[in-house]
Amino acid sequence: MLRLPTREAVLSELDALMQQGALLYQATANGNVRVLAGLLGPAYRGLIQKRGKREDTTALPVGYPANFDWRYERNQPEIRRLTEAAKTAQWNATTDLDWQRPVDPFHPDTVLLPEKFHPAYWLPLWSKLTEQERRVQLHALTSWLLSQFLHGEQGALYAAALTTTAVPWLDAKLYGGTQVMDESRHVEAFHTYLTTKLEKLYDINDNLYVVIDALMTDSRWDVKFLGMQIMIEGLALGAFTTLRQLSGEPLLRDLLKMVITDEARHVHFGVLALGEFYLREVSERERRDREDWAFEMAVLLRNRFLLHEIYDEHFAHRLRRAQWNRLVLHSDMMAMFRRTMFRRIIPNLKRIGLLSDRIRPHYAQLGLLAFEHERPATELTAADLLEDTV
Repeated sequence: MLRLPTREAVLSELDALMQQGALLYQATANGNVRVLAGLLGPAYRGLIQKRGKREDTTALPVGYPANFDWRYERNQPEIRRLTEAAKTAQWNATTDLDWQRPVDPFHPDTVLLPEKFHPAYWLPLWSKLTEQERRVQLHALTSWLLSQFLHGEQGALYAAALTTTAVPWLDAKLYGGTQVMDESRHVEAFHTYLTTKLEKLYDINDNLYVVIDALMTDSRWDVKFLGMQIMIEGLALGAFTTLRQLSGEPLLRDLLKMVITDEARHVHFGVLALGEFYLREVSERERRDREDWAFEMAVLLRNRFLLHEIYDEHFAHRLRRAQWNRLVLHSDMMAMFRRTMFRRIIPNLKRIGLLSDRIRPHYAQLGLLAFEHERPATELTAADLLEDTV
């Protein structure tokens, strides 16, 4: 028997649609019908149904063939070198981080993040908060950021496992096995820090859910690879680097240093594998579809950092959501944070052939083209990233 949705469910979905309307319009600016059709399901499940918040677990169909290689050809020396580096750089999240080190997020000497990093710092109400109330706000913001990193790392874990089975080259499969272990370790480390040190864990952001849903349910292995290795991993690399520079909390800085070292290899791997594939093995129509898909992901990842969960928890009774969006988009520190994150995506899109003159105006409208002439992942080391300044 067909069960109709309840009135409350319909009203809730309509409300979500109205809240996301402006962001959805921005995300569909390039007008590629094939790409937009493929994103309808993930967008409905994430932005309207909010499945990431309403479900404890989510089952997603992955719909792709596993690719066995019976010849075992080893013909990609650069990826082989990455594999050797990954094997020697493995670390243990349980023993290589000092979990005995105390972290009191509300102590005056604990600097999780500077006050200016919080969007509400620029509101008149911030000066009226007590010191303890400000620490509560910074604790919430840090917990939210690390929670989204945790959810992204879980997506990376599953995507790495899927692409390892689907990628057609043996060297890439062998490297992929090391990345599965890396991502598992990252999930463990972030979850431990959130639950034992900050003691606060946020649900997945709706836009991040859409990204993960879209790349997991797409049957094309290279799109899973593009979404994870170039987009999510690239953004995470920029975010981790920036947060490590801003934070004064020693254990968090140590954790981020170890994760950054791994992520540098992951993005490098993605650029090596996809650069050759997109230049030699896909048609121009297929390349355009990937280019448009990457742009849609860029918009969703940018919107992920509108901090709506922080707004709902602390500021919904003080100002409208549209005012909050403008505040987050234009506050100096958050604008810097978003720019720095995309600093590790745009050069890599250009390097793999997905930043043509056709798509460039869309990135320019988001203010992201400033990074196109910076070095791609293949020309950066982990040491370069750790020494970089925002």
